Amino acid sequence: MSSLSLAVRDSSTMLRRNLLHARRYPSMTLNLLLTPVMLLLLFVYIFGDVMSAGIGHGGADRSDYLAYLVPGILMLTIGGTTIGSAVSVATDMTEGIVARFRTMAIHRGAVLIGHVVGSVLQCVMSVVLVGAVAVAIGFRATDATALEWLLAVGLLVLVSLALTWIAVGMGLSSPNAEAASNNALPLMVLPLLSSAFVPVDAMPGWFQPIAEYQPFTPAIETLRGLLLGTEIGHNGWLAVAWCVGLAALGYVWSRSLFDRDPR
Repeated sequence: MSSLSLAVRDSSTMLRRNLLHARRYPSMTLNLLLTPVMLLLLFVYIFGDVMSAGIGHGGADRSDYLAYLVPGILMLTIGGTTIGSAVSVATDMTEGIVARFRTMAIHRGAVLIGHVVGSVLQCVMSVVLVGAVAVAIGFRATDATALEWLLAVGLLVLVSLALTWIAVGMGLSSPNAEAASNNALPLMVLPLLSSAFVPVDAMPGWFQPIAEYQPFTPAIETLRGLLLGTEIGHNGWLAVAWCVGLAALGYVWSRSLFDRDPR
């Protein structure tokens, strides 16, 4: 059997293992899903009328704010889901199973690939579930073409891949699962400091650079443009550049940590 065939077989086995763990212990996934759903409902039904004043110069209503909010909530969902990946990786590293895998005739990178692919699949499923809630309360993107929908899905997968590699590195560098959960919190906090809830130009001047020069804002604005037809401008290239850069950084960081001697 060729090296590539072995890598695919072993990675598939590790992917199946991680998906079985997620199915048998769904509490973390459900807890991470609750946050974006609750924020969606809170900001639409409690703050919707007030927040809409910041996006339409006084002419927007709650339904307009719902359309504005959903792309940001979807990105927040991805950030929250990848926290589970950091915890899962840290758990494997500290409970001894990875040390056991190192003694077996399996592909070296299969453990990490299984975690990454499993996390991306969970991110996609989480986005679908949160998106279904958004549709149920009135979100529509009827003007988006089939190509724009395809590009939107591709962007969501690319963001999931990039953040997952960063989360895997955080999990590998953490001494235990609790520390991994804390270290990965920026993946869920950064969307809160982006243009997810209000436009950047509606924020205080001193805060605008924080919201503008970070990975989530260009990704959110690109997703809005694809689904709602707003101006994308340079945000599309910035979003792709951020994703590629973070994915490469996370991959190199994770492989470097994983290839060290086991703890």
